[in-house]
Amino acid sequence: MSFMRCLGSLVLLAAGVLGCQRGESVTPVDDLTKTVVPSAFKGSKAGDEREVAGIKLCWCPPGKFTMGSPRSEPERRPGEDQVEVTLTKGFWMAKYEATQGQWKRVIGKLPGELTAELPEGDDYPVGNVNFAESEAFCHKLTELGRQSGDLPKDWEFRLPTEAQWEYACRAGTTTATSFGDKLSSKQANFKGKPYNGAEPGPSLGRAAKVGSYPANAWGLHDMHGNTYEWCRDWSHAKLPGGVDPDLSSAKSTASRNRTGDVSRVRRGGCWADDGWPCRSAFRLRFEPERRYDHIGFRVVAVRP
Repeated sequence: MSFMRCLGSLVLLAAGVLGCQRGESVTPVDDLTKTVVPSAFKGSKAGDEREVAGIKLCWCPPGKFTMGSPRSEPERRPGEDQVEVTLTKGFWMAKYEATQGQWKRVIGKLPGELTAELPEGDDYPVGNVNFAESEAFCHKLTELGRQSGDLPKDWEFRLPTEAQWEYACRAGTTTATSFGDKLSSKQANFKGKPYNGAEPGPSLGRAAKVGSYPANAWGLHDMHGNTYEWCRDWSHAKLPGGVDPDLSSAKSTASRNRTGDVSRVRRGGCWADDGWPCRSAFRLRFEPERRYDHIGFRVVAVRP
């Protein structure tokens, strides 16, 4: 009889342990304590969403991809020769370009003047912002996220590397854009000629509210068109390949402009362009101290 009682106790104990394990595995991240556990902060699959410090984010998992464009891609430009890239760490990328409303909440006064092409509005992208100001926004956002407990202490907001940006833009695709080998202005905010024979669409000639156009497969909006977006890399003639490429400190090897200056990278195309500069592989440089109304940014949350 005592043997049966022991056996029954063991069965109950095992059931309780398994029950606890099942309960832990389905606990929503939002139900955890304010101090977020770093392992629970990661997404489980591409496109998972969460919100930190008022910024909606989409998960970009670790992976490999081919960066750049094949020689057969219409309208390709120099500097797009393909390289293989491995990203060993997943990251969260902002679902939308940084908005004027977010800037005012985090920093205060807008960084530059509004224009006829960059209307005022909390849901419009912030523009006329230089590289240092974009980085300052990331630093302040990191402070706010950590103070609220939404952002683990070993994660931070920053601008994406050029490789992270293109990886997120492609969202698993190998075509010229995340929507295929054509691009219509029904799919992205640009003006003028559609890319590669796509169907013509509206030509606004100005910024649109973020999220006005379809998202890519990972839930990211306006990776093609609307505003150019700063990347953290110094601009080099060739794309960076290999494992976790990051040229943010490689100023000494950066390509020189005709004036002898060096530039950071900007990506994505904008409302003032035709469709072809909105391709996933298209890249431009811009001096970091300069600003323009059609240049903005979006943040990523990374674990360095």
